[in-house]
Amino acid sequence: MQIVVPEEFKPLWIHDADHPIVKLPHPALRRVAQPVVKVTKKTQLLVDDMLRIMRRANGVGLAAPQLGIDQRVIVIAPMDYRPMALINPVITKMEGEVLGTEGCLSLPGLYGTVKRAKYVEVDCLDRRGREITIELEGMPARVLQHEVDHLDGVLFIDKVDVATLHWAQPGEQDADAE
Repeated sequence: MQIVVPEEFKPLWIHDADHPIVKLPHPALRRVAQPVVKVTKKTQLLVDDMLRIMRRANGVGLAAPQLGIDQRVIVIAPMDYRPMALINPVITKMEGEVLGTEGCLSLPGLYGTVKRAKYVEVDCLDRRGREITIELEGMPARVLQHEVDHLDGVLFIDKVDVATLHWAQPGEQDADAE
């Protein structure tokens, strides 16, 4: 899908040292990220950076490929949830379906309706390298699915109901992801 950014949204699409999140069509967004072989201090520093960058961008999720980093690491912080890092996440169970509006820090200002599972279970490593299983429902499940998609080179525009795509200033839109 070709995205033409309206003039008033172009300032949101800057990528530089102060705005480290890559924007479409950056090639990192379409690559399948590599698994983390061992959680190290460097991995933990990456998680800290990702959490800081996500908060600064007013996001609820961020995947390492969105920083141009080819690793299967995501951070999520949906409302009312403690921020968490998931390393090498694998969704093992999905139940139900729900429609919701999504946006993305790598496509700022663009929103649309995406169908996602209502409930997910995911196996992953935590930031210390321990194996954990997480169960999420509703908006947190949506955020997780959106971020796992990033690890596989999939963007929300690949799953969106195209008729619902629209531009809005961030903060004026009730987006459920990122």
